[in-house]
Amino acid sequence: MSQINIKHFANLNNECLRGLEFYQHELGFMEKRLEEIATDNTGKEVAEEIEHFQNNFIIHRNYITELKHLLHVNDKTMERQLLGTGVFVTEDTANEHQEIYKDYLTEEKLFNDLRHEFNRFAAKWM
Repeated sequence: MSQINIKHFANLNNECLRGLEFYQHELGFMEKRLEEIATDNTGKEVAEEIEHFQNNFIIHRNYITELKHLLHVNDKTMERQLLGTGVFVTEDTANEHQEIYKDYLTEEKLFNDLRHEFNRFAAKWM
């Protein structure tokens, strides 16, 4: 089993965690705006859109929570391995980190797409 120098991962998990915190806050803002729209508009057309966004917000909130958990677990794994070697983590841990980072980038794109879609919707109904 090969080892990877920790320099390749410096601060990346923390950047991801900060990004996920930002997206959680954004979800809160969008949920409040959605509540305002739901209060002001009671038609069937808007109700279906509101449900669509509510469901997407729940999905993203749950996935953000899951990604944060995976990042924390990966951090702890790296920390344990660093205590043993000083500067190296295993290749498996490095690969896990890369997969989590790919998942983060995918979530970032999907979230931004949802945010743009929601902003168009909100502009129409507010």
